[in-house]
Amino acid sequence: MSIEIILQIIAIIIPLVFAITVHEVAHGYVAKGFGDSTAYRQGRLTLNPMAHIDPVGTIILPALLVYLGGLVFGWAKPVPINPNNFLRPRRAMFFVALAGPLSNLFMTLLWSLLWLLFSLMISTSSAPSMLDQFIFLMCQTGIFINLVLMIFNLLPIPPLDGGRVFRSLVNEKYGRLIDTIEPFGIFIVLGLLFFGLLQPIFKMVQYITSVLM
Repeated sequence: MSIEIILQIIAIIIPLVFAITVHEVAHGYVAKGFGDSTAYRQGRLTLNPMAHIDPVGTIILPALLVYLGGLVFGWAKPVPINPNNFLRPRRAMFFVALAGPLSNLFMTLLWSLLWLLFSLMISTSSAPSMLDQFIFLMCQTGIFINLVLMIFNLLPIPPLDGGRVFRSLVNEKYGRLIDTIEPFGIFIVLGLLFFGLLQPIFKMVQYITSVLM
């Protein structure tokens, strides 16, 4: 395996791991702010990715997608949340759920700023170096994966963050209906992916990424 390939893999893995780690930590910190210290007590409020690794979502799936050369995607181990510790559970869960996608929006802006600063520093009179290409790919991946995670997680399908936001906004009757759907939510999402119904989202993210860079 050449050094170029190794650097490409590293440039993809770094923003991917950072995106899903910060996403989960954001959930935990907001939950702690509303009175639930479950994630804190279990040592999950850390940026150390080892505390958030999901064997399938953080290692196997991203590695397979990198090898296949397709869309790189993944997820971390969800932080534990106990709504019983909230004084006002519905209100708290709204903000806890929203914290993850908002953290991805923040990181999108950070990667865009990093690319802007770097592009102002590099010389345009010569061919890009290996380091230039590495930073470009890392920033591009950082912007893309964070936008994907933000928009994807805002889909109103439990157990995605958007589903939990939606659950906190409806009355208890519809909330219980959403609760019955949640065990099958991941299969609904996989079905949408398999049949290409989420493809417009990925195309929109690709367009936004090109605009930001």
